[in-house]
Amino acid sequence: MLQVNQTAPYFAGVNQLDQPLTLTDFAGQTLVLYFYPKDDTPGCTIEANDFSTLNAEFAAAGAKVIGVSKDDCASHRAFIDKFQLSIDLIADTGGEMCAAYGVWQLKEKNGVKNMGIVRSTFIIDAHGKLAYVEYGVNPDGHAQAMLQKVQTP
Repeated sequence: MLQVNQTAPYFAGVNQLDQPLTLTDFAGQTLVLYFYPKDDTPGCTIEANDFSTLNAEFAAAGAKVIGVSKDDCASHRAFIDKFQLSIDLIADTGGEMCAAYGVWQLKEKNGVKNMGIVRSTFIIDAHGKLAYVEYGVNPDGHAQAMLQKVQTP
C-alpha cells in the first residue's frame, strides 16, 4: 500500500467524456483522487454527491477532485447526469490505476470473498507527492474531512 511522502503513481485515463486525463495534467495543484467501487450504489453516491457539493470549496483551496472506478464512460455519464455531479470520473476499466494505487484488493462481504475496489482517497500535492493516504474510507463525512485537509497548510 502507498504511504505519505511517496511519489504518486503516474496515471493516464479517460473521464466520462472520453477525454484523456493524466497525473501531469494536475502538476502545480492539489489533486484529491478518490477510488470507489461502483457508480450509483449507496456509499458511492453519498461520496460523489458530497464531493460535488463541496467542489467549489475544493477549487477555492486550489484542489481538483476526481473519482475513479472500473465503470465505463457511459456508466459515469449516467451517474453524473442522474445526480448532477460536478466532478470528473475516470473510467479505469482495465484496472491499471486501481492496481497502481493498491486499491484492488480481496474483500469479504457476507462470507464471500471477491476482488474489488477498496474505497480509498489520495491527496497529491502540487509536486506530485502523496500528502495523504486513506484506505478503507467511510463515505459519510469523508468529503468534508478531505476539504479540511486541503484547506489546512
